[in-house]
Amino acid sequence: MRLWSDEIEGMRPEARTVVSAALSAIAEAFTGQGAPPADLHERALFSRAAFDATLPPPEPTAVEVELAGVPCRVFRPDGPAKAVFVHFHGGGMILGQAQMNDAGNRAVADRHQVAVVSVDYRLAPEHPYPAGPDDGVAVVRWLLDNGVAEFGTDRLLVGGESAGGYMAAAVMLRMRELPGALDRLLGANLVFGVMDWGRSPSQRGIRATDGPDMLSPEGIVTFCDCYLPGLTDDERRAPEISPAFADLRDLPPALFSVGTADHLLDDTLLMAARYAAAGNDTQLFVAPDMPHGFQAFPCGITTEWAHTFDRWMAARLA
Repeated sequence: MRLWSDEIEGMRPEARTVVSAALSAIAEAFTGQGAPPADLHERALFSRAAFDATLPPPEPTAVEVELAGVPCRVFRPDGPAKAVFVHFHGGGMILGQAQMNDAGNRAVADRHQVAVVSVDYRLAPEHPYPAGPDDGVAVVRWLLDNGVAEFGTDRLLVGGESAGGYMAAAVMLRMRELPGALDRLLGANLVFGVMDWGRSPSQRGIRATDGPDMLSPEGIVTFCDCYLPGLTDDERRAPEISPAFADLRDLPPALFSVGTADHLLDDTLLMAARYAAAGNDTQLFVAPDMPHGFQAFPCGITTEWAHTFDRWMAARLA
């Protein structure tokens, strides 16, 4: 079994050089913040503030709205929308906001002629499970009921990165509760998502490669304890919490993407394998030597991933 092509294999030296330089720059950007607090709640707020300070400026074409009482950022295409792409940002369920993906969401709306609704779901530790997925389901329900009137279509796609990949998977699974909803869901773009909240081997530091990464086992423990307080690892693997442990039959096409240096590598490999075994249309993109957040490191491998995503989107919208 080969997880990447000969062409991508030849891109690995460039990728390693780019990642090493970029992660050094990122580390410098976060210096001067001081040591994080010992208290779990205060540590989450500390991390959130440090992360928000690095956000790019907002995209001026984004429109801020509330759908079903949930704040969202909306990007409309120039012309009729072929579908609505419901996007969820990353951040370990404790930080991040929809604005962080403005540039990418604007590009998706333009390139694929879709409306993009990026959801500012509630965050832990103030709002632990199931607040985030509840918000995602509420927005999807609103779009199913009002999408034709608002955007000219009720065809949906869901997607996101990291915690956003988890959100997209969790919302997709809960759409089974909404009559006819899965029939209008064209696909799910699941980018290095958290699929095992019981902490997969790679989350615990047992990785396929020791390359540098944006995540650490210690940071992942903080995410888990904030989002799912008071639960054991086994309890966090309940199918309604961890998508990789759910019934995955009869679901729409999905594109899974992850780097081999990512501490969430095993989450994607497990979920994608189970998804395919359940009989679903499954595509897997593995980026050798690439860390968590790999699409932020411009090189040949990330360019190939972008082409893969564009082809996958085009096929879903055909």
